[in-house]
Amino acid sequence: MNNTRKIADTIIALERAALDRWGAGDPSGYLEISAPDVSYFDPFLEHRLDGCEALAAWYAPLRGTIHIDRYDLIEPQVQVCGETAVLTFNLVSYSGATEMRWNCSEVYRKDREGWRLVHTHWSITQHLQNQ
Repeated sequence: MNNTRKIADTIIALERAALDRWGAGDPSGYLEISAPDVSYFDPFLEHRLDGCEALAAWYAPLRGTIHIDRYDLIEPQVQVCGETAVLTFNLVSYSGATEMRWNCSEVYRKDREGWRLVHTHWSITQHLQNQ
């Protein structure tokens, strides 16, 4: 397996682990892989969040309130450029009769602790009820 494939596998595994925790109401999976200087765009916010403290404050009221029965991570792609990697994917999340479709772009940077999120951008592409 070449180095680029190993990096891609590592980053996708980090993302899946964070998504698994998110779906169980625990946003800490994302906080733990975020760099202190992370920036974050959310479709429910008018402005970008800057820094892990701001992200933690945004996530705090969500803790324990999110439940995702399952999700499909569709066509994850990792582009590697030195100590930086960009992960893009589509996500379909299922919670009861609600299905939501998302686009996600994330930038990871390698530091002494490993690959860390430095930027995330989520957007909703479609929200369908009672499918």
